[in-house]
Amino acid sequence: MPVARGFFVTGTDTGVGKTVVSAAILMKLRSTGPVRYWKPIQTGIEQDDDTATVTWLAGCASSELWTAGVRLPCPVSPHLAARLARTTIDLAPLEDSFNEAAQTAHLVVEGAGGVLVPINDLQFMIDLMVRLDLPVVIAARSTLGTINHTLLTIEALRHRALTIAGVVMIGPPNADNRSAIEQYGDAPVVGEMPLFETLSPGILSAWATQMLDRDGRLTAMLR
Repeated sequence: MPVARGFFVTGTDTGVGKTVVSAAILMKLRSTGPVRYWKPIQTGIEQDDDTATVTWLAGCASSELWTAGVRLPCPVSPHLAARLARTTIDLAPLEDSFNEAAQTAHLVVEGAGGVLVPINDLQFMIDLMVRLDLPVVIAARSTLGTINHTLLTIEALRHRALTIAGVVMIGPPNADNRSAIEQYGDAPVVGEMPLFETLSPGILSAWATQMLDRDGRLTAMLR
């Protein structure tokens, strides 16, 4: 397998925890060399700023952020946010921006929503993922319903020949759901993240250091 230029973090649903997972992965990968976080498409920018959240959680220097990309008002799907803003999202400039950023650092790229979120009239988030060709980390809930949602995501990714780096399950530990995802999805769970009562940079750093990617699968893909 060729050396990866980073990871693409997707989710099985909106609000599942992709941003926190992205911050944790960035923390974990700092030992491998220069790393950057990038949110190529952000909607609802007045209320949500995932780049600011990752900056706070991971204590990012400016060199660890890539801030180019699509920034739209209205907290809705990218295709609708673009339509309301009287514009259209084009994937080519985002691919060019990624290639520029990836020349000097590994990237942790966070998607918007899940893999089949529409970006424009013809393309979905997974089409951007194919263009960037990064191994994918799936943020998934640990609770009831996650088996179906996670396996559907895995199937869509494999249908496009994308590499699945691993799954991070978020919520109360559930050994049966973890086992089912690993067995039926043939994908490793690389972390089980609790719902932190209080989320802070120190708490997330401790979890990422001790509990994320304990087998070194993610870091090995960057060597």
